[in-house]
Amino acid sequence: MSLSPLKILIVVTVALILLGPDKLPEVARQLGGAWRTLKGYQQKIEDDIRSVMPDLPATSEIARLARSPVNLLNSLADRAQLAEDSVEAEKNAREYDAMVAETQSVVDSPPEIIMHEPLPQFREPHATNDPSLN
Repeated sequence: MSLSPLKILIVVTVALILLGPDKLPEVARQLGGAWRTLKGYQQKIEDDIRSVMPDLPATSEIARLARSPVNLLNSLADRAQLAEDSVEAEKNAREYDAMVAETQSVVDSPPEIIMHEPLPQFREPHATNDPSLN
């Protein structure tokens, strides 16, 4: 429900007719005081809830999402996916760090000396007297 200027003008006109010009300011003051008190209670409750749940989205964000339940579900799914991606990224980072540390320990360790059997000496083939091989 939206309050267009025409609706507000009608409400003010009806209030002026019912209350009269002398009581209207007093009633408006009382309504304003009640509204401030109500807003104060709302703020106190919101502060209490936020002290328990600091990651809760802003009230305006909740109100916007509540107008569209599909958007609320999509937003919650996106947050869950971001949290899952964050956990996965942290796990990958730890695995990478462990791999780098392992590689560094291999690089820092002295090389192993591997003893091989001596290679056979290559000899030139025997000279033959066969003219076809020359």
